[in-house]
Amino acid sequence: MSPQEFLLLIMSVLASVGGQFFLKVGALKLGRVHAGNAVSHILSIITTHELVIGLTCYALGAVAYILLLTRVNLSVAGPSVSLVYVFSVLLGYFIFRETISLIRLVGLSLIVSGVILVVWQK
Repeated sequence: MSPQEFLLLIMSVLASVGGQFFLKVGALKLGRVHAGNAVSHILSIITTHELVIGLTCYALGAVAYILLLTRVNLSVAGPSVSLVYVFSVLLGYFIFRETISLIRLVGLSLIVSGVILVVWQK
């Protein structure tokens, strides 16, 4: 993977992680959804700034991913964006004070190892 391709990958991953962050913040602002407030929650999505920012981040991440796909095989790009999972767990831990169990830590290390093996070139 060239430096330009790696930059597109990182841009896609970081934009997606940013999207998840803002969607979580927006979801916390909305509160829990249940049968009685589901319609109002759905309508509130377009008026909650954090949710709009989160969706915009996802769109930017998708654009970066599409640009990456013009340069890299899907068999490399697809698994590589799974780094979003790793950064999302770290974001949950550091920002939202979520716990990371040992089994989740093992899973994250397997993801990172898998990505390294997929992008590794001789």
